[in-house]
Amino acid sequence: MDINDKTGSTVWLANPERYAHMRYQPAGAAGLRLPAISLGLWHNFGFVDDLHTARAILRTAFDLGIVHWDAANNYGPPYGSAEQNLGALLRSDFAAHRDELLIATKAGFDMWPGPYGNGGSRKYLVSSLDQSLERLGLDYVDVFYHHRPDPDTPLEETLGAIRDVIRQGKALYAGVSNYDPALTQSTIRYFRAEGVPFVLHQARYSLLERRVEQGLLDVLVAGGVGCIAFSPLAQGLLTNRYLDGIPPGSRAARPFTYLSAETVQDRLPVLRELAALASARGQSLAQMALAWLLTRPAVCSVLIGASSPAQLAENVRALEAVPFSPDELERIDAALGSPP
Repeated sequence: MDINDKTGSTVWLANPERYAHMRYQPAGAAGLRLPAISLGLWHNFGFVDDLHTARAILRTAFDLGIVHWDAANNYGPPYGSAEQNLGALLRSDFAAHRDELLIATKAGFDMWPGPYGNGGSRKYLVSSLDQSLERLGLDYVDVFYHHRPDPDTPLEETLGAIRDVIRQGKALYAGVSNYDPALTQSTIRYFRAEGVPFVLHQARYSLLERRVEQGLLDVLVAGGVGCIAFSPLAQGLLTNRYLDGIPPGSRAARPFTYLSAETVQDRLPVLRELAALASARGQSLAQMALAWLLTRPAVCSVLIGASSPAQLAENVRALEAVPFSPDELERIDAALGSPP
């Protein structure tokens, strides 16, 4: 896809100080280091979105030292369009910076019709990665994830396909997402035996979603695998946006989204209490939620979306936070109704 830019914008030159303020953390026991905050392309990068805004977000991310960008085969809408737009922007703006970027993609959910268009079969995973590389215009991705467990495919087939695309040079590192502790443990054993660099488990994790603390984080720490948290702001719930109700045009105000008006209303007392704690720390609710995640065992990065460069820059300020005191951590747990 070509970008016919008639906005009159000047030539962009990357910030020479882009690595000065970002924190980089190892992915478990691996040599790979991730920015503490990574950029996800789940929303705002499809064909239905404004490409100039997407370009501005990526430029801002790079200038802030956010050099890990996370896509998936079915991100859009429509499916594949986020990768296609990312590929166009990589060619137009970031061709000289490829070796500074960590590009990840995933396969596992529905992508095309028929029995080979989702899941974890060798047929699907290999075909999907080939298609992703074509859309991205890349010879390889840095991380290739299996996006979800597939109970209808033997785990060895799924992991064997990832092993083989890494050996072929189509990906550098392996990852999984949404795997439970037992399946993750089996994955660690398989990849270790095969000499595959398994570095990341992408898990839903936030102040409001803490199931990973029920065994998964322990498995990752013991196995030397990093955790990258997705939906760290609970689809926007852990922001100041909903503290006074549901604004028109917000995600919760629209039908068929992952965040319902009922969920917002149910959580509002807790959100207001958390926001008060954040304010006492000199942070927004979103900044505190991100900073809290980065204190958790195994978490090497939090994966955020952005609808504008300003929103991205504001959330990165979470890294400026002073450490949490034991009292603050106890008060957060108390507000959530969970034990300290």
